[in-house]
Amino acid sequence: MLQINVYSDYVCPYCFLGEQVLERALEGMEERVQVEWMPFELRPYPTPTLKPEDNYLQTTWKESVYPMARQLGIEIHLPKVSPQPYTHLAFEGYQYAKENGVGAKYTHRMFTAFFQEHQDIGDIDVITRLAEEIGLNEAGFRPALESRQYKEVHQQALRHAYQAGIQAVPTFIIGNKVVRGLLREEDLRRLIQQELEA
Repeated sequence: MLQINVYSDYVCPYCFLGEQVLERALEGMEERVQVEWMPFELRPYPTPTLKPEDNYLQTTWKESVYPMARQLGIEIHLPKVSPQPYTHLAFEGYQYAKENGVGAKYTHRMFTAFFQEHQDIGDIDVITRLAEEIGLNEAGFRPALESRQYKEVHQQALRHAYQAGIQAVPTFIIGNKVVRGLLREEDLRRLIQQELEA
């Protein structure tokens, strides 16, 4: 079984594109690979988050994100949520989802909610509703978020990322290989196959 760890943040468009590319690259190899999503907050509280109306995001999306998404055939929009949400609560929810065997499904739902539906994934009501959509029980999920039950687990995961030298997302650790940023599907697939054969 090949271990793939993906460091990402739910408000990083390249991470959403990377999730889609990885899913395509893994077609037919799912049984031989274990993917684990690892949290990395680009702008932890209280660092100010970005505003979609500001020049930086407008330019980045126009010149980089949209052309890349078109090339990949992935629907993505610059979310209208302003300022962008902090992701620590969504990541604490991820720890709950992971414990309940739906970590990957939860990650995908956070990405699509933010980048395709303009939903505020920093809002506990929104996160809870999305968690319910993928089959998690509100009676267990919401109190876990409200009590910050997974705060320390999430902080440990962040410390682990810093210790591993993660500085940018997405970062893929595929077996013994570290890939920073997005690869094309065929290159990612080739790398995964090489690691499986090794």
